[in-house]
Amino acid sequence: MDYEPSNILLVEDEAAHAELTRRAIRKAGNANRVDVVPDGEEALEYLFNRRKYTDKVKYPCPGLILLDIKLPGIDGIDVLKKIKEDQCLKKIPVIMLTTSDREEDISRSYGSYANSYLTKPVGFKDFEEKIRQIDFYWMILNQPPVVDKKTS
Repeated sequence: MDYEPSNILLVEDEAAHAELTRRAIRKAGNANRVDVVPDGEEALEYLFNRRKYTDKVKYPCPGLILLDIKLPGIDGIDVLKKIKEDQCLKKIPVIMLTTSDREEDISRSYGSYANSYLTKPVGFKDFEEKIRQIDFYWMILNQPPVVDKKTS
């Protein structure tokens, strides 16, 4: 099994947001690893071990996915749908972490089986605190699912 419950995959197209999130996760200290991909297509390549992500030891299945909605190319909702359609990946918790507070985005996310929907706070301290809470809940309190990643 190449599933790593303490690893996080962050799908974020804005480099500043990605670095801020990565830094806050590291500061919280409960995740072993944070991998960042900049768009939906690369997220799917990572999760399905395609192209440059074929090495399952180097790119193990994450225990948590933080997914932005507004991504270039394949948007976050479509990535979420692909994850939740897959027998192995659908068990991985997916948190929609986005600036959008539109009811339509929230409804579409939960309708596509997102595990949580959180808006990014504007202030750095508030954002850092929200990430700390995410990290604590999902890495410490939550009992992770058993995920068997396909070997093919």
